[in-house]
Amino acid sequence: MKGILTNVKLRSWLVPVIGIFCVLSLSTTAKAQPKASDSGQSKFATLDGAKIHYVNYGQGSDALVLIHGWTQSVDAWRDTIPDLAKRNRVIAIDLPGHGQSDKPAVKYSMEYFARAVEAVMRDAKVNRAVLVGHSMGTPVARQFYRKYPDKTLAIVIVDGALKPFADAATMNRMIDGFRGPNYKDTIAQMFTALTGPSMTPEVKERITSATSNTPQAVLVSAMEGMADPTIWGDDKINVPTLAIMAKNPFYPPDIEQQMRPLAPNLEFQMWEGVGHFLMMERPKEFDTAVVAFLDKNKLLKK
Repeated sequence: MKGILTNVKLRSWLVPVIGIFCVLSLSTTAKAQPKASDSGQSKFATLDGAKIHYVNYGQGSDALVLIHGWTQSVDAWRDTIPDLAKRNRVIAIDLPGHGQSDKPAVKYSMEYFARAVEAVMRDAKVNRAVLVGHSMGTPVARQFYRKYPDKTLAIVIVDGALKPFADAATMNRMIDGFRGPNYKDTIAQMFTALTGPSMTPEVKERITSATSNTPQAVLVSAMEGMADPTIWGDDKINVPTLAIMAKNPFYPPDIEQQMRPLAPNLEFQMWEGVGHFLMMERPKEFDTAVVAFLDKNKLLKK
């Protein structure tokens, strides 16, 4: 597996599609858990007998629903939630297999994750949502839109993808690196490639802790779910869509042009000087961009 990360085709897939690749620690620390908040309520929904953890901020029949990336948790949104929750209801979800949610022996497909999002919305009595999906959260949000279009007000893509950037053979070689005993080393190398210049040691530790809490079987299955060709259809997203991407040399030069046919109502932003976890590196700037998008489209107004 030594040549995995030097393969340009592979790296071009990793950056936009995978939710998170980071250094693993040997134990989970408290930093991986969401901080307590006067307005945040930690709750659990149920899907197929498994508990799905989420944190609710505020009230209302519509909400901004935050969907983290691969191996992460609600903690990924810790620094963005306070300002967003001042404007409207916010719900942050631990996808099944991640964070404080149960980790059953199931297939962690994008379909399963989308059903989990819907289960949380039902439990929270949310009728419609603006879905914010970081990396793997993007295909989860898209699958949710396919299944529940009437419950989807808009989608915010956070360094995620609407099209695959690697063939099946390349993806299989990469996934093999997660199936083996040295999968932690593979993820550590990926983290190095995706770290932004302004990421602090504290943020790196939070990412590390969240990843260390994700079982190998879960992260492999979720990666297989992202490699499933059936999730990368040409069907359109006909709701307002915002894409906030991190500029890097691994994206195809025409990535915006690739997205627009799939999301006709697309607002596209390419940020420089940030890594894959751009909302954790620049939370204030991220919040400003999301709120401007919501205001422009008159979404989630109190």
